Amino acid sequence: MTAEVPAAPALPPGAIPPDEWASWPDDKLLDLRISQLGVTIEGSILESRIAELQREIDARNLTFHPHFWLSAEWFSPDGVPGVAIPFYLAHPRLERLERAQMLEVEGGNEAWCMKILRHEAGHAIDNAYKLRQRRRRQQLFGPSYMQYPDYYTPKPYSKSFVLHLDSWYAQSHPDEDFAETFAVWLAPDSDWRPRYTGWPALKKLEYMDGLMKELAGKPMLVTTRRKVEPLHSIRKTLRAHYERKRRHYGVEHPHFYDRDLNRLFSDKPEFAGNMKAARFIARVRKEVRRLIAAGTGEYQYTIDQVLENMIKRANEMNLRLKKSEEQAKLDFTIMLTVQTMNYLHSGRHRVAL
Repeated sequence: MTAEVPAAPALPPGAIPPDEWASWPDDKLLDLRISQLGVTIEGSILESRIAELQREIDARNLTFHPHFWLSAEWFSPDGVPGVAIPFYLAHPRLERLERAQMLEVEGGNEAWCMKILRHEAGHAIDNAYKLRQRRRRQQLFGPSYMQYPDYYTPKPYSKSFVLHLDSWYAQSHPDEDFAETFAVWLAPDSDWRPRYTGWPALKKLEYMDGLMKELAGKPMLVTTRRKVEPLHSIRKTLRAHYERKRRHYGVEHPHFYDRDLNRLFSDKPEFAGNMKAARFIARVRKEVRRLIAAGTGEYQYTIDQVLENMIKRANEMNLRLKKSEEQAKLDFTIMLTVQTMNYLHSGRHRVAL
């Protein structure tokens, strides 16, 4: 069984073929409306990844066939057994723009993309079989009617939730907990039973296993192929889209770091001949940002905004190195990791919902 993807459609009115804009500089491309992007799932790298997801579903004897479409972000709408995929994954030029604007491409490699697809398929199968109405599902995961938070405070050491996407995403809402548990259950190499032995989360996985065996061979209850916010309907420009997205993943307290900056660096006269702390932070910025994003699961853009604020404050405070660059780099990396974790735990962490 092959995954259902759109047939090769004619470009919507006003859409511009990728061959025309693929060579444009970022500044010109940003003025293009999202609805003008003449990209499709068919013929892109997404086609094979969706097909792989369907093979994984078929291997579980499920007659579940989600549909897919391009939109601005990843999501699976309530009541729709399908998945929206962000437009930037449909063309390499758009991936480069996403990286330039956000410093990373969410789902930009095969492993990451498949993890998100499995997660979104968890939402879609929830919709396809109206699973959130089941009492046991509500008892284990919580009620779906709970309002989604703007922010959530993860508990990194909790064993009541599976670990799949970054930032302890299963903890953000009962529906995300369900989708994350489905994704862990579905992954061919997850080996979830020994991995979660002794964890309260194992009860959720065992429930999921029994539930999916019960659904095996049964037709979907909801079969609509409705597409919410498809690409051709999004009239805002790429520039407006990224301005909003950067605000969403930005930070709010530029002076929050003064105490740690003063601990690592100094404005005392005896260090006046040393490298300025602002210059040092700028020098290690890219490497440290990448390391901490990988270790904490936080968006590189958010970490970069912290670094930007630190550079500004270090410059305003006229701070300079007071130890070797090697030691300063190690201490700074540790400090920024702690600050990032504090940011995650403070309730200011923005949830990618």
